[in-house]
This record gives sequence, structure tokens and C-alpha cells, in this order.
Amino acid sequence: TPPGPSGASSQPVPPAPSHTLGLNAQNVTPATSPMGASGVAYRSQSSEGVSSLSSSPSNSLETQSQSLSRSQSMDIDTASCEKSMSQVDVDSGIENMEVEDSDRREKRNLAEKDSSSSSDVSEEQALHLICKILRVSWKDQDRDVIFLPSLAAEFQKNPRDVYSDFKDLIGQILMEALMMSTRSRDCNPFASLTATSQPITAARSPDRHLTLVPPSSQSGSPMMPCAGSFGASSLSSLCASGGGLTGDSGSDRFTIESCKETEMLNYLIERFDSVGMEERKAPKMCSQPAVSQLLSNIRSQCISHAALVLQGSLTQPRTPLQSSLLVPYMLCRNLPYGFIQELVRMTHQEEEVFKQIFVPILQGLALAVKECSFDSDNFKFPLMALAELCEIKFGKTHPVCNLITSLPLWCPDPLSPGTGREIQRLSFLGAFFSLSVFAEDDTKVGDKYFSGPAITMENTRVVSQSLQHYLECARGDLFKILHNILLNGETREAALSYMAALVNRNVKKAQMQTDDKLVSTDGFMMNFLWVLQQLSMKIKLETVDPLYIFHPKCRLNVSPEETRLNATMEELKSWLAELHEDPSKFSEPKFPTECFFLTLHAHHLSILPCCRRYIRRLRAIRDLNRTVEELKNSENQWKDSPLASRHREMLKRCKTQLKKLVRSKACADAGLLDENLLRRCLRFFSMVIQLILRMMDPAYPHVTLPLNPEIPKSFAALPEFYIEDVAEFLLFIVQYFPQVLYEPCTEDIVTFLVVFICSQNYIKNPYLIAKLVEVLFVTNPAVQPRTQRFFEMMENHPLSVNQLVPALMKFYTDVEHTGATSEFYDKFTIRYHISTIFKSLWQNINHQGTFLEEFNSGKQFVRYINMLINDTTFLLDESLESLKRIHEIQEEMKNKDQWDQLPREQQQSRQSQLTQDERVSRSYLALATETVDMFHILTKQVQKPFLSCCISFHSS
Repeated sequence: TPPGPSGASSQPVPPAPSHTLGLNAQNVTPATSPMGASGVAYRSQSSEGVSSLSSSPSNSLETQSQSLSRSQSMDIDTASCEKSMSQVDVDSGIENMEVEDSDRREKRNLAEKDSSSSSDVSEEQALHLICKILRVSWKDQDRDVIFLPSLAAEFQKNPRDVYSDFKDLIGQILMEALMMSTRSRDCNPFASLTATSQPITAARSPDRHLTLVPPSSQSGSPMMPCAGSFGASSLSSLCASGGGLTGDSGSDRFTIESCKETEMLNYLIERFDSVGMEERKAPKMCSQPAVSQLLSNIRSQCISHAALVLQGSLTQPRTPLQSSLLVPYMLCRNLPYGFIQELVRMTHQEEEVFKQIFVPILQGLALAVKECSFDSDNFKFPLMALAELCEIKFGKTHPVCNLITSLPLWCPDPLSPGTGREIQRLSFLGAFFSLSVFAEDDTKVGDKYFSGPAITMENTRVVSQSLQHYLECARGDLFKILHNILLNGETREAALSYMAALVNRNVKKAQMQTDDKLVSTDGFMMNFLWVLQQLSMKIKLETVDPLYIFHPKCRLNVSPEETRLNATMEELKSWLAELHEDPSKFSEPKFPTECFFLTLHAHHLSILPCCRRYIRRLRAIRDLNRTVEELKNSENQWKDSPLASRHREMLKRCKTQLKKLVRSKACADAGLLDENLLRRCLRFFSMVIQLILRMMDPAYPHVTLPLNPEIPKSFAALPEFYIEDVAEFLLFIVQYFPQVLYEPCTEDIVTFLVVFICSQNYIKNPYLIAKLVEVLFVTNPAVQPRTQRFFEMMENHPLSVNQLVPALMKFYTDVEHTGATSEFYDKFTIRYHISTIFKSLWQNINHQGTFLEEFNSGKQFVRYINMLINDTTFLLDESLESLKRIHEIQEEMKNKDQWDQLPREQQQSRQSQLTQDERVSRSYLALATETVDMFHILTKQVQKPFLSCCISFHSS
């Protein structure tokens, strides 16, 4: 055991006096105490809601021993630990003041008198405990303690005048031990100490940095807590000896600077942890008020001196560009329970000191996360560290959140046209939100998980699930970070401004043709969307102001040129001018409203562009596959020709590109086809639907059709994409992930589809109605068997029974003239969709009755039948023409002698014509078949209307 002081008489432990702070120490003399006699007094504050930066607790308290690692210190009785922490009220720095011997004696005698009746712990025992925890001695030199020559001389001269109280003594001990390290370049007073906890695995790297190597047990699931088996006491020993153990690959290492500050910081962290170890070993003794206060003093003094080390006050000031020495400990999950919380508590009220210590920590974490990828689970450590820093709370204040939003790069001003990519690259949180599984954002993921020759469908599925697990883990921490910044009243405005900037600077991402260099990446936007979805989850629609996007204080930049549901630019300007004349119509925007619309616009800029990119990728894969097959099948024709080398090179390029696209698709499957994510999107779109239906008909959910012919201006002025995004998302999930469709919100989606298809006058753009019709088409059991229940809900919806068939007949005829240049060809696709829906509805007895009623007296029936006949005639004519051309070319190709005599250019032209005719004939025949089938069904059941003189059997 460490030796006690020489010549000290046994007496009760004096209670610690009120503590003082003096953080801005610059001129420090090693002989003086680090405690000043005066300073700014800090009251102890509870660290409410703080989570530890150390690892998870072990499963069994009985298995703890003296060598228990510091990362297991959360096994301390949390209540007693917090009680002890709440009594800590300590110096976090040094004031260069001399304390007179007479003052020390007077304070010490007074302390002894006050405490003599309240403590059974003698001064000898207290000194022994201090020496044991701090591993020092001023009596004997030993290999396992630090001998303090200055204190030894003081005790030999006059033991009674060495210290005024134990806080004073602890400060002198720590200061002398630290200053011993600075006196000589090669001297390391901590090298003789043996570890009291499991040592850090360290190795000296060529750049004179120490490498902290996480143990192999950390390479498991991304959701598993870090093993935390890193001690600190041996780090300085390994530094001094130049030895160490070699660990894993460099990509799994976190480096820490090999310097005097590291030695000192490591010693202070270890001593801080030793207090907890002592509390675990002797809980009864440590619960005594005097001992508890003594231990609190040791903790607080360790933090105070650590603050000085981190500022460089004991060596030389650290520049703002230098990374904090604490960052590697935080990344390794290697700090004792309460260390960071106490460091924040003791420094956050002195702004400059707080910045000097924590700005380098924040910068270090941002740099660390930039080096991370989902190709390993190292990504979680910077995220967890920042999330836990943001959760530290004193009263109603989150000090680290305040600091983050005060950084110059919290939300930097735009500098170039690429505002979306700028804010991702330059803003502080941008690096944390940039983690992505998409191959376009990070090639490491695809290269590691989807590039092997043995990749199977089952392997891909398992890897996708693991990557989705990683994503959930990372996004959970991102949510904690942003949520805490929003919870903190002082930073809520800054957080909302940043969120709005992310949306506003990425508006180009919604364009069909986007320059990806100007906007944020898909992974970044999807992470941001996930966080917003969590924030919006508990929003009640009653608290959302539907007029927010017209509000003078709206954060979102909605362009006046944005297409509206049913308003021209002139009508919009006129209505907005009228609306803004009366400010009383607007209430102050509240967080639920702002968050809801931010989330709505974020869906427009994240999930929808991802879906479109996914579909384009599938189309490119299909086209490349076809090209590869055609080149292979025609190899006999070109292998001996002068163009053979060109064809082989083209085949090679196609295969390489195909391989790349398939790998990219596998990554996108993990990032986009995530059931939980898609379900959350569907639930949010359901909320959007409810809000829009309420604007259309205040009686919602008790909607009646037809709606009021007078369209509400607030509805007409809404951006068109509010509805289009819902339709596009439904089309995507029905085709690629139909099981998501069955949610409690499905009833709202069915109502939405029926109401809008049956209220075509409410939407100006016929192609938007066509998209809603297409949703009904793809949910048809004849097209997608897995959505049969959804289609049945639509069939049996009370509003659809009497209104859907007439509305679809009307739309069938109205698409004859849409105003678009492609209207002639578009109408066939739309009518094909409607015919397929009609065939299914005809099987329903209720809808069959509506059909018959419409045939006998309906306004749309005659026009519908005429269009049906005209389409049938045209499609059959075109099909026969294309079949004729196909036959002619095939006959030419059969006559090999005649075909070989044709010039190569003519052969290629004829082959292209054949491919085109085959594609056109397939489409026309499919459309014609559907139209003829519908014609057959109608004439079989009802003949009388077809004998009407109003119906023309001639092509128009």
C-alpha cells in the first residue's frame, strides 16, 4: 500500500471548504498550490439526463476485482455516484496566489474543530487514502508510486504548515506530479506505475503517435456496445519504454499524440477512475460524508488539472488547429463514468475556457467521422461521442449544444451555385450526416460487401439487413444530436434555421435532370429525412397550420414559379396579396407546423429522388443486359469482320458497367428498400393526405361526393408536388415493396385516391390524375397479386361504388386532348390502365350496377364507347402494319445470300427497324387486346346502347 506522510498526527478529516474556480491561469509555478484563496464560486449542479461516455456495465457485479477496467465503472451504484458527484464543487484551474502559513494553520485548526464531532476517519487514514488513490508518496521511494521530493521537503521542515485542508494537499500533489513530467524531456514520473485496470493496447507508429487499438471483440454488430476494455495507466509506461503491442489494421486504429500532455492526461484520467474503484471496494466507508467529500475533491481536482492540460497551460498553449488529446479516449469509449460530464460542468460557465477545451474536441470528432464508412463499425464511435456530449444538461441548458451552434461553420453562408453540396461539406453536422451506403456516395461499401464472386441472393439479403442495422444505429445518434439542439431553448432557432437551409439549398435535387455536384448526396438527405421523421412522429394534425407555406415568416423558399394544384401565377399573386393584407389571419408559426412542412419538403428532396434514381438504374441494367445478349448472339456475324475488335471492346465495357450497376443496385437495396423506413414514409404521407383532404372538405373524415364546386383558394395554391409525391411513392412501393402498403393508414390512402379521381376539377394537370389512376392500375390483382386486399378496399369504399366508374369514363374521354405534345401516345397508356381497372370493377356486383346505370342514362357513356371503338380500330391497324414490316425484314434475313449482299449500314438500319417494330407491335397489341376485351365484356352484357344512332363505328 502507498506509504502515508511522515510526522503527521492522527486527527479527524476536516470538511472541505467551499471551493473556488480560476480557469484562466497562464503563469503557473510548480511549487504553489493549484487552488487560489479566492475565485468565482460554483454551485454544484446535477447532470440531469447525462449518459456516460464510458462503456456498458458488465453483467455481474460479483466478478469485479481490483483490476476491473475503467470502462466498467458504470457498475458503481449510480445513485451513490451521482450523490457524490453532486457534492463536487471544485477548482477547474489555477490562480497564481501565495497562501500564507498562518492562514493555512488557522484554516486547518478551524476545519479540525468543525469536523471533530462528525467524522470517525482520522487524518492519517485520509492521507493514506489520498496517497493510495493518487499513487504518490513523500516518505519513501517505491517502484509503484510517484515520489514527490518538494512535498517531502515541506513535510520534513514543518508538517503542520504544508496544507490548509485536504483540497489544498490534493492540488499540491497533482501539480507537483504533473510538473515533474514537464521538467525533463525524457523524464516520465508515471512510467513506474503499474496498471490498476486493463491496459490500453498501444503501438508506436512511424509518425510518433500512439495508436489505440480497439479489441477484436468490437467488430461485431453495429448495435452491440463497445467492449470498452481500454485502461489508461499503462499508456504512459508504454510511451516511456517505447514498447507496445501491435494491433489490428490501421483502419481500425485511433491515434493519440505522443507528448507530455498525453502522459499527464492519462495519469489524471486513471486517478479519477481510481476514486470509483475505491468506492466499489469499500462502499460503506466511502458513504461517510467526510470520505465522500474527500473523494469528490480528488475527482474535481483531477478534472481541474485535466482542464489545464487540455489548454496547454502547464506546457505550451495548444493551437486551435490541434486536435484535442481527449478525442482518442472518447472514440475508444475509454473515459471513466462522469469524467466528461464533470469537465463540462466545471468549465461551461467560463466561455473562453469552455471553447478552448471543447472546440478542438468537436473538430476532432468531425474529422474522425469524415474518415469513417459503413465498411466497418468504427463510424459509431464519433457519433456516439457527439450524441452523448449533446445530451449533457445542467438545469435547462445543454452547454455543448450552445457551443456547436456558435461555431462559424454551424451553417455557413453559400459561396457558389452548388449550395447543397457546400452545406454538406462545410457545415459542422454535414460530416456526421454524410455517412451513406449508396455506391454513388461511398464506393467502400459496395467494394467490401458486394464485389466478391461468391455473392448470392441470400448473402445479399443478409448483408443488406446488417447495413440497415448500421444505418439505424447511426441515424439514432444523429437524431439524439439534433433533438437535443432543438430541446435546448437557446439553440432551437439555430437548429430550425439549419434544417431549413438544408431543404432550401437542395431544391434542385427534385429536378428530373440534376447536376449531382451541386446538391447534397442521397445518403445525406436520407439521413436527414430519417431524423425529421422521428421529430414528426408525434405531431398532431390539429396543431399544424395548413397556411404555413404562405406565412410571411415561413422558413421554406417555395418559388412563385412552382406549379400549383389549380392556380396560375397571376391568380396566386392576387390571392397572396389579398391574404397578406390582413396579418391577423396568420398566427405565429409553432414548432409542430414548421417541423411538419420541413419533413414534407424533405421527402420531396430525398426519398423521391432516390426512388427515381433506383428506377433509372434498373432500366439501365435491363438495357445493358439486352445489349450484352445481342452482342453475344450476333458474335458469329461480327467476329471475322473488321469491326470485331470494336465489338469486343464494347462487350467488355458493357460487362464492366453492368457489374458496377449491379453492385450499385445492391447498395441501393440496403439504403432504400428498408421496410421500416418505407413504412414511416407511408405514415407521414398519410398525414399529408389528411391535411389536404381537410383543406378540400372541412367535414373530413366525413367526406361526401361530389365536392363543393367552389375550390378553396388555399388548396388551389398548394404546390402540385404535395399530391404528386404521394402518387409516385405509392407507385414505387407497390412495385418494389408491396408488403409496406398494409398499414392502419391505408384507409386514408384509399379515400385520397377515390376523392381526387372523382374530383378532377380540383386538379388542373390531367397527368397528375393519370398518375393516381396508374396507382389504381398497379394495385389491381391482375397486375400485382400481392395488393389484392388494397384493391378490394378501394372497390368497396363507400365513395367509390357510385362515383368511380363515371369519373373514370369521363377521364377516358378527356385525355384525348391534354395539351401536351405527346398527348396522342399518352392517351393509349392511360386508357389501357382504365380498361384494366374496368375489367376488375366489372366483377364486383355493386360496380356492375353502376356500369349498367351509366350505360342507360349516363352522360359519359356515348363518348366513352365512341373513343373505345376508335382506339380499337387504330390500334389494330397499327399492329397489323408493324407485323407486316416485321415479316418483310425477317424474310429478307432468311435469304442469307441476298442479306449478305446488302451494305453493312443498310443491314444495321434494317435490324434497328425490326427491333423498333417488334417493340411497337407488342405495345399496340397489348393495348388493342385490352380494348377489345373491354368491348367484348360490354357488348356481351348490354346490347341496347350499342344500337344507338349516337355511336359511330367508323374511325375518326
